[in-house]
Amino acid sequence: MKYNQVTIKDIARELGISPSTVSRALKDHPDISPETKKAVNELAEKLNYQPNIVALSLRQSKTNTLGVVIPELVHFFFSTVISGIEDVAYSAGYNVIITQSNESLQREKSDIKTLFNSRVDGMLISLSRETSSFEHIESTLAKGVPMVFFDRVYDTPTSSKVIVDDLSGAKEATQHLIEQGCKRIAHLEGPPNLGITKQRLDGYLEALKDANIPVVKDIIMSCPLGTIEEGKSATEELLKMANPPDAIFATNDPAAMGAMQAIKEAGLKIPKDIAVVGFSNWFFSALLDPPLTSVDQPGFEMGQEAAKLLIRQIELKSKDNLDPTPETKVLKTRLIVRDSSLKKGKKK
Repeated sequence: MKYNQVTIKDIARELGISPSTVSRALKDHPDISPETKKAVNELAEKLNYQPNIVALSLRQSKTNTLGVVIPELVHFFFSTVISGIEDVAYSAGYNVIITQSNESLQREKSDIKTLFNSRVDGMLISLSRETSSFEHIESTLAKGVPMVFFDRVYDTPTSSKVIVDDLSGAKEATQHLIEQGCKRIAHLEGPPNLGITKQRLDGYLEALKDANIPVVKDIIMSCPLGTIEEGKSATEELLKMANPPDAIFATNDPAAMGAMQAIKEAGLKIPKDIAVVGFSNWFFSALLDPPLTSVDQPGFEMGQEAAKLLIRQIELKSKDNLDPTPETKVLKTRLIVRDSSLKKGKKK
């Protein structure tokens, strides 16, 4: 069935008046009689008339709509970010269009193009794990579209960004394992293109250095997709070593979950034989057996801050035709200690 949207011309034809009279009646113009306004509004409601947002935007240059590009909707962290974005956006009178790149560079390009063609006032973007070239972003920025990046960011001095302190979070996680008496701590490393991967690796390395524990490159395992399957496979390789690790710090919770599966299947105990710590504090982390220690990221706050930055940028550009000075907001992480890492002592 073809969808036919009711237009001002349809209402005008039905009432035998001009389209301009209908338009002014809908805007409560003083030149239009109360009787005509009443007739127009009643028929508009009866026919479920909705203003054409695209047509309005062409006249007003503003749609009061924000576009969002995220890597994965199923990712618990990103779902909390979206909640934060919507919390601020709706309070400020903006609608939100959400797109999902599904960790694909091509999808990311397509999503940005779609949002641009939908005339969104600005975009909030978290990069896909495939994104290593940024021509599609630069070309959109060159068209004057306000952009704010969050979590997985394009490191350009011309755009605002909201990130968490991944390095400090990873360092705290590794230090916790060291405090539990772990000496041979493996790291499951994430997608190589992402800045957060490097930050988490650097935090891990700093903690080892501070504790005078030598870095063993063989127990830093690449998990470029950061999935449960990769975490399990990498851990199986670690367990085959003559001197396997006594702890694992994973770049995210799915990889940590895969590590736990491999450890259990090998007949080993968590954390007695091998302690495990993840990153992101997914909703299922507390439900695992044993519950997973993880670095909590403030996703809701990240969404709020990103939306605030973007709306401020849009409003300033709309009102004064000025580009605000780009800002970088860094949010703190928090280590949630659970039984998967507690070899001794009590939870923090």
